[in-house]
Amino acid sequence: MQKTTNRLADGREILYYDSRDGIRRDAVDPRPLDPTATASQIRYDPLLDEWVAVTAHRQGRTYRPPADECPLCPSRDGRHTEIPEAGYEVAVFENRFPSFAGGPGPLTTDGPHGAFGHRPGAGRCEVVCFTSDHEASFADLSPEHARLVLDAWTDRSAELSRLPGVEQVFCFENRGPEIGVTLGHPHGQIYAYPFTTPRTARTLHSAAAHRERTGGGNLFDDLLAAERADERRVVAEGEHWTAFTPYAARWPYEVHLYPHRRVPDLTALDEPAREEFPHLYLDVLRRFDRLFGPSEPPTPYISAWHQAPRTAAGRDDFALHLELFTIRRTSGKLKFLAGSESGMNVFINDVPPETAAQRLREVGKT
Repeated sequence: MQKTTNRLADGREILYYDSRDGIRRDAVDPRPLDPTATASQIRYDPLLDEWVAVTAHRQGRTYRPPADECPLCPSRDGRHTEIPEAGYEVAVFENRFPSFAGGPGPLTTDGPHGAFGHRPGAGRCEVVCFTSDHEASFADLSPEHARLVLDAWTDRSAELSRLPGVEQVFCFENRGPEIGVTLGHPHGQIYAYPFTTPRTARTLHSAAAHRERTGGGNLFDDLLAAERADERRVVAEGEHWTAFTPYAARWPYEVHLYPHRRVPDLTALDEPAREEFPHLYLDVLRRFDRLFGPSEPPTPYISAWHQAPRTAAGRDDFALHLELFTIRRTSGKLKFLAGSESGMNVFINDVPPETAAQRLREVGKT
């Protein structure tokens, strides 16, 4: 893999990942851009012991431009985009409208009774363009190209985790307007958070409790072993990875991909696991696209890598895994987060996980 670093007109970093060496990536961004200005702040919620980002500058971000004005396509025919090159394999650049940016700052507490705690929304947000083909999707990539994306995710996870103040790196993809995607080009994002996310903190707490309750057992290892032994919810399996619908799935169609050898993050995957992952992942994505038939638009989904925080207690007990789910519950119908889910975080799933797994196995045969 060749990695090339350059700068955009406003000073943001852009990186190119190529599958072979010797590729020149030195195109200059000629756009007259002002330096980016962010006003991200994180505010502490003492009731839930969580941080909330407040980012007023993101109101002006690009919203569903036509295909011929896509900012993620290569710069061609006199039209200049976020990517100055006339073509690319995988490109990563700093988000122009980041939720988190800059270095860490002190906690400030003010207001009556000191109830209002806040600090700068430090960290970094990046956009990952999977391919220069605007009409493609991740599922259209070859295994070799998907491996290049995996290598880019890994490299960025390593680099971002070393930034001052960053506690957790989150690589993810949102696909489809139903999810809220504002740019149609196949892409994902990476968030470098200045805290451990609430979901991960709760998971680490559960893992610690499981270890104490079982006299040293690992929660992730035991869950993976149980799903593989039960078999009813296993969707696909390789020598180094298993994809399964979890027993208590929250979403209509939800698949978790776990490596058989537990590691805390992408940087710790060994070569056999890295080589097999693209094949299994592409297989599962293509099953998602066949779920509802050819008359339906592409299946909307969220795909999310869960990695251990940099300094959290219990980091070595955490298991890297990818969670993939769709909000489409049947043809023409979406799963909305209504009162119970949004108000109380209690999910109600209309599709039994065993039924979802069976359906995903069936569409793998076509």
